[in-house]
Amino acid sequence: MQFLPLRPVPVSDHAQSLYAEWLAWLAEELDRPDCDRNDLVRRVLTNIYFPGLGERDPSTLTLDQQVAAAQMDPTAVTLEPEYYEETDLALYTPRKPLIWLWEMFDRSALGENVELGIHFRRLLARYVFGSVGKNFKAFTHVRFSYGYNLHVGDGVVIHRHVLLDDRGGIEIGNGSSVSDFANIYSHSHDIVDGRLVSLPRTVIGKGVRITYHATVLAGAHVADDSMVGAGSMLTRPTEPHWVYVGVPARKVKEKPADERAKKAPPTGDPMADE
Repeated sequence: MQFLPLRPVPVSDHAQSLYAEWLAWLAEELDRPDCDRNDLVRRVLTNIYFPGLGERDPSTLTLDQQVAAAQMDPTAVTLEPEYYEETDLALYTPRKPLIWLWEMFDRSALGENVELGIHFRRLLARYVFGSVGKNFKAFTHVRFSYGYNLHVGDGVVIHRHVLLDDRGGIEIGNGSSVSDFANIYSHSHDIVDGRLVSLPRTVIGKGVRITYHATVLAGAHVADDSMVGAGSMLTRPTEPHWVYVGVPARKVKEKPADERAKKAPPTGDPMADE
């Protein structure tokens, strides 16, 4: 197999400067003690989706246009976690507009731009997650529930269309990655009465790989440097350095100690901030 570390991909100087200016402005706005996050998000999303519409008299718009414009305002929409009985509104309320901004950004023309998107989501994660380490990377259409129950270490990578159900809490250790279309849960329902909900914390250790279309069920503890194979469903704790595959996932192979010892040192991340 070939050794293929990531390479840098430049954008134009104008685009680089433009993105940096916009993200710096957004961070400055969010850091203001008097920031109205709902209004900020409404203005940003209106400008992204309907340039110029924000300055128009609502009475000049059709009902369809008014309804479409209303979706830019976080106070005009509801999100599923708001209906959960255990939601901590003191923590969720200030995060909701930013979660809506994250999701609507991904649905817009801006969302597939890796250069802008990685840095945009990295910025929002500082205000939405319970904690986030250095150089976090999330690609497009990553979904999570509360945000405030999500704790992410350094150098974590979350790929496209991943669900992080942090209802009961998720911890992801340094250097771990979650591949496309994987699902990580931290709640489950009673088989007789779905209103009886268990909220165990799910822990992903350091250097873990959750691979394509895999599912980690609530309460699992994925040990350091272990791996959950593509399409697998993990229902139990893993052991360090072991690969787990199947439904339910079972350990099938230990990463050879001699190969682990010879593993190449980390290579540079072209999208690292520090």
